Amino acid sequence: MATVYSDPEKSYPAQLLTQRMYGYDQDPFLGYAAYGTYEFGGETSFPSGDNINAPCSIRFPVKSEKDVEGLQLPNPKKAGMLPRAIQFSKLQQQNGTGISVVLGGVFTLAANLCGIEKLCIWLSGEPDIANKLLSTATDHILDVISLWVDEFGTERFIPQLWEPVAANSIISPRHFERFVLPHQKSLHEKILALGVKHILCHACGEQNKNLPYWSQVPMGNPGIVSIGNQVSIKSAIEHFGDTCVIAGNLATELVVGGTAREIYDAAKSCIEDGRKAPRGFILMTACETPPLTPPYNFYVINKAVHDCGQMSE
Repeated sequence: MATVYSDPEKSYPAQLLTQRMYGYDQDPFLGYAAYGTYEFGGETSFPSGDNINAPCSIRFPVKSEKDVEGLQLPNPKKAGMLPRAIQFSKLQQQNGTGISVVLGGVFTLAANLCGIEKLCIWLSGEPDIANKLLSTATDHILDVISLWVDEFGTERFIPQLWEPVAANSIISPRHFERFVLPHQKSLHEKILALGVKHILCHACGEQNKNLPYWSQVPMGNPGIVSIGNQVSIKSAIEHFGDTCVIAGNLATELVVGGTAREIYDAAKSCIEDGRKAPRGFILMTACETPPLTPPYNFYVINKAVHDCGQMSE
């Protein structure tokens, strides 16, 4: 299973064949939620069997406040997974599919440098240290996206920024407004100033109280905002519908373990809510789909799309 992350020459065609087999629209991409640990000199464990489905951080590069002060930005051409990500994007370019790089949002990346618990402690006890780490995360994300713009241009490039750690189950909306919003907004403004037309931002998990702040972050024209099943499609349209395509939000656990009828009805409900989005709607799972999801469940989702919605041309 680790091959999907470690070998672009195998991962890309395997994903492309899977896309063709199941009839979904998402182009192949390389990325994972634990991004940043490995790139800054820590250690990440990659899946080696059926019981571990995603990479996870096992040794963080930042252990103390002193480490934050001495933290250096890595070379985006050489750090961690990025050489393989560049190789993957070259395959995207050669095959005419969408070009992407998957990174954390500023808070998730910062948490992947020191651990969620330590970062949350610093928010309250050492806010200057927290902001320093968030600034470093912001600068790194911009370095990587600038490299991709230089290498691949902006015509087919859509950076993906995944932000699960800023969910309200972890931090309060007050902390989001104070710490996350300024850095995330500044980052997006600088990305768009590079000529990037669209940013895909995955506001994962319970983020309802963060939505008024997320709506202040520019995503492009249009941007793409994907949501977890904890946020209703109606709420997403209310906060982002005028500027962004809304993507979501079939519960992942339902897609993995639900009955065909439950999955079909849930997909139909998402489509009925999503068709009201002014800039468009993309049906997708609430988060990454586990690899052991029964294949028939994808057929059921596609059937709901064909029955109730419209596939892209």
